Amino acid sequence: MENLNNVIIHAARLGNIDVIREVIARETDVNARDDKGYTPLIIACYNNQLEAARFLLESGADVNAQDYGGNTALMGVSFKGYADIATMLIQKGANLDMQHGNGGTALMFAAMFGRNELVKILVDSGSNISILDTRGLSVFDLAAQQGNEVAIEILENARQLKS
Repeated sequence: MENLNNVIIHAARLGNIDVIREVIARETDVNARDDKGYTPLIIACYNNQLEAARFLLESGADVNAQDYGGNTALMGVSFKGYADIATMLIQKGANLDMQHGNGGTALMFAAMFGRNELVKILVDSGSNISILDTRGLSVFDLAAQQGNEVAIEILENARQLKS
């Protein structure tokens, strides 16, 4: 089974749905993990393989699976800037406020790396703008550290709408 787990992870990286389908048909766990805890869904998303990610979700992949560092597929696409995959993950029930090992969230990653389209998507989808990471920093702090004024504006607008 170990070999098939490696095959599904590799196929997800390449977006090879035919191989993913074949491996799943052999009763391989759709949530198999590699040595870093990455699942096929996390790998597909991180490598911008939208259709493979969609197929994996339809095949029962856990949208909120975390790797051994606590990262989720949504965190990965927020870091990379893949808005179409983020939207799909959110529609499939991704936990917007899940935190990784250092307390970071998908919204924090998007704000830190200037993925402002994703900041807007996450905020509009209901991400909690008040969460603090393990250092006590908020998404506002992280955006400010990076000089991301667009994210700060999006976040301020969201805060004003809530009050």
